[in-house]
Amino acid sequence: MKIETTLSATEEERALLSEGIVRFNHEVVPDLEPESAEVRFFVLARNDADALVGGIRAICFWNALHIELLWLSPECRGTGLGSELLKAAEAKAKSLGMGLALVMTTSWQAKPFYEKHGYVLLSTIEDLPKGHSSHHLQKRL
Repeated sequence: MKIETTLSATEEERALLSEGIVRFNHEVVPDLEPESAEVRFFVLARNDADALVGGIRAICFWNALHIELLWLSPECRGTGLGSELLKAAEAKAKSLGMGLALVMTTSWQAKPFYEKHGYVLLSTIEDLPKGHSSHHLQKRL
């Protein structure tokens, strides 16, 4: 057996790893939704000049909305725009049949924001990144 650490796996190696875990998952849970059922989407906010001023990047799979990021330009923070974006993302997820929303945020980001919107803290990982914390939250949709 040879163990190798690399920063440059080939596309074939990457695909083989992905296909291997997907195959294993379906052997253990035969009715698990297929990887092709994943839906990536964005909720975008633009100002009157059509410039992007905020948005959410998300993916839905395994009955859950996974919020990958939520960003607002400085002038839009505290205006309610973040709440509108979050509601739109949750509505899209519900329309796709998702029953759960998940998000990870850091200690300097938006934990209180998500809690205000009904998200519940699942776990906190201290010192990730160094000197800060990462928080994992969930909400039933």
